[in-house]
Formats: sequence, C-alpha cells, structure tokens
Amino acid sequence: MAGAPTVSLPELRSLLAAGQARLIDVRSREEAAAGTIPGALNIPVSELESALQMEPAAFQALYAAEKPKLQEENLIFFCQMGKRGLQATQLARGLGYAGYGAGPAGG
Repeated sequence: MAGAPTVSLPELRSLLAAGQARLIDVRSREEAAAGTIPGALNIPVSELESALQMEPAAFQALYAAEKPKLQEENLIFFCQMGKRGLQATQLARGLGYAGYGAGPAGG
C-alpha cells in the first residue's frame, strides 16, 4: 500500500489487545454483513468522505458510534484486498485524520 502508512497484522493484534485501535471496515454493507473483524465499524468507502465531515451527533445517529476524532492515532481502515482501505486512508488523511490502512480483512 504505497503512499499510506500501514499496520502489520502483529501490530494490529497488539493494538487491539491493548484497546488502542479503532477499526473501520470500508467494504459494502453486504460484504461486512457476511463477516468482519469483531468491533469494526462499517462505513462503506463510498460514504466515508461525507461521514467524516458530519457533525458528531449526526454521525452518532447514523452509525451508532462516536465519530472519530482528527487526532485519533490508531484509526485503521480495511477492506477485502487493500485497495479500498488505501483509498479510505488517503481520503481521511486529506481531511486531516491520522489514520492507517490495513491489508485484507482476513489477514
């Protein structure tokens, strides 16, 4: 995933074990419904830009989760193969977020 910071699987496991990572599954709702990483928030990449620009209350109402903060260090975007995760990471970074991309959802 050239051009965006990434996190390795061992690093991700450590962050998750320590409760220091926030996962965003940027696959479609149908893909995420078939299975995702436990605790991940699903925001399809097609909705991500508008979601990250929402007011916190609107984000909470739509996604039933707290809106990520700009300074959140371990905001990790992932998808099936890595392409949408990279796109999401670049988009979020362009909006001022300090997110990371991860590889495929399965490993």
